[in-house]
Amino acid sequence: MEGFLVALAVSFGVIFVAELGDKSQLMALTFATRFRTVPVLIGITVATAVVHLVSVAIGHGLGAALPTGWISLVAGVAFLGFGAWTLRGDTLTEEEKRKAEQNSKSAVVAVGVAFFLAELGDKTMLATITLATQYGWFGTWIGSTIGMVAADALAIMVGRMLGRKLPEKTIKYGAAVLFAICGLWLILEAVTELT
Repeated sequence: MEGFLVALAVSFGVIFVAELGDKSQLMALTFATRFRTVPVLIGITVATAVVHLVSVAIGHGLGAALPTGWISLVAGVAFLGFGAWTLRGDTLTEEEKRKAEQNSKSAVVAVGVAFFLAELGDKTMLATITLATQYGWFGTWIGSTIGMVAADALAIMVGRMLGRKLPEKTIKYGAAVLFAICGLWLILEAVTELT
């Protein structure tokens, strides 16, 4: 049970931070201006659960096949890369904005499909794969899914309440620093184990 809770807490924290200022958070905000909040959150949750289940399956498979020291080293470098990616930032293309604003018979399906496609290969998917190599798959899956939905719900709530963007620079730099700390920690663990 302790391993599950650690995986849950770590993956929730990492994915929540990774999602702040991410393209999917901008999509959530856009969808929330078009549809009611509950269908948007249901669509986000379903899409996220599916993408992150695939992610943890990949990560768990890699974790079983590779030595843990090398996994930690690669994961640490990946997290440093995620930090740099976060500093670069994400924006919605005109096509993504148009898809988010289109009226659909079912908001849940529209949001779910858009989020599923947007998350394939995104930094949160890659971070979930990385976390699953280090922690239990089930706790990582639940924690990463809840972390992403919570961050997107926060964007919707804050966007609706304040009617303006979050302070993007602060979020961007804070997330990048947290990724760098996680990356350096994993690299230190790897060096300790490999020496």
